Amino acid sequence: MVLFMTTTEGFRTDQGALLQTVLDDLADLLSSIKPEMLDRPTPCPQYTVADLRTHVLGWLTFFGAAATDPEGRTTRHDPSKYVAPADPAAAAEVVRAAAAELDAAIAAGLTERTVQMTQAAMPGAAALGMILWEYQVHGWDLARGTGLAWSPPAAATQASFEFAPTMLTDEWRGADFGPQVAVPDNAPVLDRLLGFSGRDPNWAPPRSD
Repeated sequence: MVLFMTTTEGFRTDQGALLQTVLDDLADLLSSIKPEMLDRPTPCPQYTVADLRTHVLGWLTFFGAAATDPEGRTTRHDPSKYVAPADPAAAAEVVRAAAAELDAAIAAGLTERTVQMTQAAMPGAAALGMILWEYQVHGWDLARGTGLAWSPPAAATQASFEFAPTMLTDEWRGADFGPQVAVPDNAPVLDRLLGFSGRDPNWAPPRSD
C-alpha cells in the first residue's frame, strides 16, 4: 500500500454513498471465494487470491480504524501482519464492519478534516477518494483471479477515473499500481481506470494445460 498526498479542491461527489455500494459488492464477492480459489494468480503478480484477499482486508480494517480515530491517538494494527479469516462469510463481515466505521466517520465530517494514516496525515476527502478507487481496482483483481463477477457502479468508476490522476504520479507507482497500460480513449471507463492503475483490462489467468 502506497499513500499519496494530494489536494482535493473542487473534488466533491457523494463519495460516501458510492463507497458503501462498492464495499457491499466487495463483501458479496469475498463471501463467494471458495478455498480452492485461493491459490490462483491475480492481475497483481506478487499476489495470489489468498494474498490479495489478506491485503484487501488488512488495509480496509486499517482504513476503518483511521477514519474512526482520524487524529491517530490509538494504536492501530499493522496491515502487513493481518491474518485473514478462513471462512468466506467471516471475511465478508470484516468488509461490512469497516464499511460501517467509514460510513459513521463520513457522517461525522471525515471529508472536512485530515486523517492520520501511517506516517503522515492526508485530507479526509482525499483518503475517501483513494479508498473508493483502490477497492474498485482490487475488487476487479479478485474477480479476475477467481472468475467471479465485478461491476462497480458507473458513477463510482467515473469519480475514481477523475480522481486517480490527482493522486498518483509516475514516480509513486509501485507494487499496487504498476506502469500505466495503454487503453483506447473510447474504452469503457472501468477499463480506462484499470489501465491508469497499471492493469491490463484483458488480463486472464494462465491456462493450466
